[in-house]
Amino acid sequence: MQIDAVLTPAEIDHLPEADLSRTHCVVFDVLRATSSILTGLANGVREILPVATLDEAQAARAQWPDALLGGERYGDRIPGFDLGNSPLEYRRTDVCRIITTTTNGTVALRACAAAAEVWAGALLNMKALEEGLRASAPEKVLLVCSGTFRELALEDVLAAGMLAHAFPEAELTDAAQTARSVYREHQSDLGAALRLAKNGRSLQRQGREADVDWCAQVSLFSVVGRMQNGILRAAAAPVS
Repeated sequence: MQIDAVLTPAEIDHLPEADLSRTHCVVFDVLRATSSILTGLANGVREILPVATLDEAQAARAQWPDALLGGERYGDRIPGFDLGNSPLEYRRTDVCRIITTTTNGTVALRACAAAAEVWAGALLNMKALEEGLRASAPEKVLLVCSGTFRELALEDVLAAGMLAHAFPEAELTDAAQTARSVYREHQSDLGAALRLAKNGRSLQRQGREADVDWCAQVSLFSVVGRMQNGILRAAAAPVS
């Protein structure tokens, strides 16, 4: 198995042009999009549709009138939307469908749409990701770090590195080795690393410490958020 990593949004821009037909993409937006998506799926949300823009979200709502609209811009709930981007909001058990759009995470998921497999990853489902990859044994794995606006995000690189670290037998590219090194630097206290990250500090300033603490939990859920035909659904690990 070869493990590569995309560490910045600038690299994500080029993914739609890449040949990903033999690649498993695991997309990380730890603070907070993929953590929220996984929380929703683990709590019974049947389908989550990630879209890149507000116009796409409204168009999808016309097709899914029963769905809730969720997402953020600049970290805040979008006016008129039902949900923001806090994973704590996604613990509801009365929702079947959610359409979500965020600054980085949903853009990264959509950029990987042509891959052989696209999974939503976070610290919250790390063990499920590892077990899923071991069961499916892909030739190529691409760890996609969504970032923040146009910048690298420490928490995403850390999570990608944690997954890479779980496969000592794999062939790691330089980017994947870099991510693994970041994880090893912070592995003794992942919560502290998330609070140190730019996103973590911003959320704390906004009084959203509970979001950071939630996203710092490791392997809370045994589900993989698997995207098929643009829609994310819960798949129990291992995925074969």
